[in-house]
Amino acid sequence: MIENPIVWPNGARCAVAFTFDMDADSILHVAHPKDSATRVASISMLHYGPKVAIPRILETYRRFEIKQTFFIPAWCIEQYPQAIEAIVEGGHEIAHHGYIHEHPNELSREEEAYWLDRGCDTIKRFTGQAPRGWRAPLYNMSEHSADLLIERGFSYDASLMGDDVPYLLRTGAGDLVELPSSWALDDWPQYMHSIDLDFQMPIQSPQRAVEVFKAEFDAAWEYGALFVPVWHPFLSGRLSRWHEVSKLIEYMMAK
Repeated sequence: MIENPIVWPNGARCAVAFTFDMDADSILHVAHPKDSATRVASISMLHYGPKVAIPRILETYRRFEIKQTFFIPAWCIEQYPQAIEAIVEGGHEIAHHGYIHEHPNELSREEEAYWLDRGCDTIKRFTGQAPRGWRAPLYNMSEHSADLLIERGFSYDASLMGDDVPYLLRTGAGDLVELPSSWALDDWPQYMHSIDLDFQMPIQSPQRAVEVFKAEFDAAWEYGALFVPVWHPFLSGRLSRWHEVSKLIEYMMAK
């Protein structure tokens, strides 16, 4: 049992957010900055996210009348304005996910602040408002990240895995709400297979992957926890996989 269960609004048993990290080909440029343009097959795989999967995901959200959050590197916002426009028009949140998926824990405090500010400026330019939330690329939050986010007025972080429910990150700069997830809720271990990106997971069937996600949701519903999957459009937005996710959403909403 959760020792101090949260009382969710409106009598809800648990809280759910289907968060997507729309990395697109930013991750390829980070992995292979000198010759990413020559990796045409990998680029096509990653382009699938903003060009094919995002419209599919948004249509499902429209059908279920739900608003969700997309964590997007600012570089991807600049490269795929049509996808961003569709997300914003659908009433969904765009949150900060680095500039080009750089890893904050590999940067100095000054470098991290520079890319954080550059991403904030891009998001505000495209959406009309400053971002409220942040997820560190590859969960690689640094010891400076919370302070930098608080100083810039962020409301929440979604990078850590320290509880089953939201909790506070307290620093000398103030407090930041943490919305935790876990690798069990990430689609990367289920589907990611790319020689260029040096991840060659055994690809699971959509049914097997959703079985993992459903088990996590059932426990969240039973004990009053938070369910925040970390999915990627070019992975979970594939046709057969999103078909199963749509059925999972139906199952959750029926509860």
